[in-house]
Amino acid sequence: MDERVQDAMEKLKQQRDELRLKMHLAKAEARDEWEELEEKWETLRSRIKAAGDEANDVSGDIGEAFRMLTSELKKGYERIREQL
Repeated sequence: MDERVQDAMEKLKQQRDELRLKMHLAKAEARDEWEELEEKWETLRSRIKAAGDEANDVSGDIGEAFRMLTSELKKGYERIREQL
């Protein structure tokens, strides 16, 4: 095999291997973040359910907690979407 072809193939193989590893790690990171977001989702749902009628009032402590959790969830979902 020509030395240039062999060098080109070796460089491509190295790039391929590096990308395969990065993709695997990205998937693992996305799964970990998904699990954290699922916990936050359940926290949000339980707080809204526990607040009952107060949940309609998005002011005060409940409103702030709602805004914080929804913002964290939105940003997290966007990060995962970008990774996929």
